[in-house]
Amino acid sequence: MQTRLADFIRDTADGREADRILRKCVHCGFCNATCPTYQLLGDELDGPRGRIYLIKHVLEGNVPGASTRTHLDRCLTCRSCESTCPSGVQYGRLVDIGRRLVEQRVPRGSIAGLLRAVLAFVLPRSGLFSFLLGLGRFFRPLLPAELKEKIPPRVAAPGDWPAPRHDRRMLTLAGCVQPAIAPVINAAAARVLDRVGISLVEAPGAGCCGAVRFHLNFQEAGRDDKRALIEAWWPMIERGEIEAIVMTASGCGSTLREYPHFLADDPAYVKKAERIASMTRDLAEVMLAEADRLPPPAAGVPARRVAFQSPCSLQHGQQVRGAAESLLARAGFELVAVPDGHLCCGSAGTYSILQPELSRRLRDNKLAALHSGEPDTVATANIGCLAHLAGATQTPVRHWIELLDERLASPK
Repeated sequence: MQTRLADFIRDTADGREADRILRKCVHCGFCNATCPTYQLLGDELDGPRGRIYLIKHVLEGNVPGASTRTHLDRCLTCRSCESTCPSGVQYGRLVDIGRRLVEQRVPRGSIAGLLRAVLAFVLPRSGLFSFLLGLGRFFRPLLPAELKEKIPPRVAAPGDWPAPRHDRRMLTLAGCVQPAIAPVINAAAARVLDRVGISLVEAPGAGCCGAVRFHLNFQEAGRDDKRALIEAWWPMIERGEIEAIVMTASGCGSTLREYPHFLADDPAYVKKAERIASMTRDLAEVMLAEADRLPPPAAGVPARRVAFQSPCSLQHGQQVRGAAESLLARAGFELVAVPDGHLCCGSAGTYSILQPELSRRLRDNKLAALHSGEPDTVATANIGCLAHLAGATQTPVRHWIELLDERLASPK
């Protein structure tokens, strides 16, 4: 794609990166074929190719309008287009640049701006989020249906977390919303890893990975969250106490792997960011490498039918595919087919709050695909997807590590 970037952006870091990305695009349109919003709306400007043209228009000095912001807001940043693109266009990075520029030039209304500010303030603070979620659960019967479905009626007890006792140790992140919605996930991961000789630990004071505020267009605040997390983890890393960072939420894992990109212009943190990214593994990758050390499925335990919902952050962001499914199959679960498994469920961080209509349509389509194989359970690998889907189905939706933990704990 030919570009003529405007003077205000041409010689900046963002300008150079945007120019490099734009020049890779060959207008083929393959991306639209796998874009969830283009599938729903059929509008060229609600697909990656159209959004690329909108961003190019702004980068070349043209003044964007509210419609440009709307089309960029509708993007889920699922990055399915990146998995499809034959030219390797890094669309996710380009849309981050475009959104920042448009946000600066097209002010939001007071209500929309306030909602984003509240989300950016509340969600990264796990203690505050947990308190507010508890209030919401208490008043849940009185809430409208749209809000009620976002609040789980109960939270499963985490169970025991094995004390660190192995020479091999890995670090994990509690996260922002996961401790309040599903504390059982990290505890289950700790129990399963303990069975293969790995102790899982958390670092005191480790907060948000930075994705929430960054993707709400509070980009520098999101970078501050990334720096704070590095500082919380760095003493353990520097002392050589851990061999890897294992992520149980694929959305956070996808973000951590791109820390060097987000902090590329920060000489105080870029090397640390590179170390963090190089140590980051999704839980499914770690467990697949240790699979031969897991005991075989218990005899006499009935096979359960499982539909696996692969989060976009796992299959497109981290490019990890098939690992969790393989582990479940080895453990004796029957994996059912899921049509259009590459399409987003509509959660996408805060997307389900900011774009409720599109999010519901995507969720309903995803649930129809998941239910088509008549599973007993839906399994996933990201807390956002789990909460989003669970609010609209009677079929249990759980993290895959919970299922593996329960299977391993079944009596022989």
